[in-house]
Amino acid sequence: QVRLVESGGGLVQAGGSLRLSCAASGSIFSIHTMGWYRQAPGKRRELVATITTGATTNYADPVKGRFTISRDNTKNTVYLQMNSLKPEDTAVYYCNADVRSHGLLPYDDYWGQGTQVTVSS
Repeated sequence: QVRLVESGGGLVQAGGSLRLSCAASGSIFSIHTMGWYRQAPGKRRELVATITTGATTNYADPVKGRFTISRDNTKNTVYLQMNSLKPEDTAVYYCNADVRSHGLLPYDDYWGQGTQVTVSS
């Protein structure tokens, strides 16, 4: 019922910037927390940043001061502005959303297909 689609990934040189977008569509009653996670080769998926409906944010230590998460509730979209990128930021970035499709149902966790971000040195 619910689909998350990421966009904005690509190849960038160290020190450059990228802006990721993730749009949720389908049967959506409300969305609580949205976030971004990433997975590099040989590593487990890890938290990058999350944002609540009320715009409360939290960031993983490696990206603090460099990345900014935001959301547009009218579009059911979450963004990740990535500045001062480093080679260690290279990973597949996944969008996540906690979505309720109906007021009588609990929230369910959804994931996007992922978008590749590669930072060259």
